[in-house]
Amino acid sequence: MSPEIRQFPRLDDWVSEPTVFGKSAAMQALRTSLCRVAGTSVPILIQGESGTGKNIVARAIHNLSPWKTGPFVRVNCHAILGTPLESNLFGYEQGVFPGDYGKSGRVETTHRGTLFLDEISELDLAMQSKLLRLFEDGQLCRIDGQQDSKAQLRIVSGTSRRLQVEIENGTFRQDLFYRINVVNLRLPPLRERRDDIEDLVRYFLERHNLKHNCRAGSLSGGLLDVLQRYHWPGNIRELENLIQRYVIQGSEDGISDELVARGEQELLNPEINLDGPISLKKLTRKITRELEHKVILKALQANRWNRKQAAHALGISYRGLLYKIHDADLCSSRSARRRQPAVAASL
Repeated sequence: MSPEIRQFPRLDDWVSEPTVFGKSAAMQALRTSLCRVAGTSVPILIQGESGTGKNIVARAIHNLSPWKTGPFVRVNCHAILGTPLESNLFGYEQGVFPGDYGKSGRVETTHRGTLFLDEISELDLAMQSKLLRLFEDGQLCRIDGQQDSKAQLRIVSGTSRRLQVEIENGTFRQDLFYRINVVNLRLPPLRERRDDIEDLVRYFLERHNLKHNCRAGSLSGGLLDVLQRYHWPGNIRELENLIQRYVIQGSEDGISDELVARGEQELLNPEINLDGPISLKKLTRKITRELEHKVILKALQANRWNRKQAAHALGISYRGLLYKIHDADLCSSRSARRRQPAVAASL
């Protein structure tokens, strides 16, 4: 029997991680959907690229659900494969492994809690069949067990893959997909929520300054502009790692050089929207302009923001460089950089 559903606090009352929600329209829509379904007991599927925060959203669902007083248990299906995963999930009886007296699985230990199956698409077909039974009738059986037991828990699944494609390829069961996909929550990649990047940067700066006992200052306007235009293949996880390195190193130069190098590689493989007509002329102009801005920023930083030296290094006139700096909105980068407090010497 499911626990009694009652009124729970609003999300604002307990969520402090801005990696979950921001001001972008996509994340506000996700917030609304999550608040609506978290109080139910139905299975939920969270889909999103690696690094978008599926684990954090799964915890948010747990904390707003009727199961919140129980445990939250995460199983990384990608990290544990084959028989070890089956024993990890369902447990095993004495004698299955030499010298072992048996063990409860994650499903049993999640009694009246939430089980998060992260990267469920990594399960092989045999494990998918065993998991399907759990979804169908709530029954589980330990390896080499003689009787079934009833599981009382809420199951949330996560994947970075397109399960419809996996079904077509024969690597994921369609009947299991229908079981786990009662409610679907899609986490947008960071490149689709650029309005949240500045707030995320501010949060990670505060978090890692405190964690590492540092006092790294705010990023310059020029670097923030680069962050806004970067593609972020690693999503929020990549952004956090980048800000953590900045906090420890105390300099924008290494960070901007790294982003420029990544950006130059991305410009060779630009993201193109194929939903409508493509203007090759406009696309080429856009890519050229972005690359030019990044090269100018790199030249300025390499010459310690001496604009005459940077102009000489770039082979353009001083007046031409001033125009391009203004066009790229890099005017305030030097003064903002000078205002940054030094990083604490000891970590």
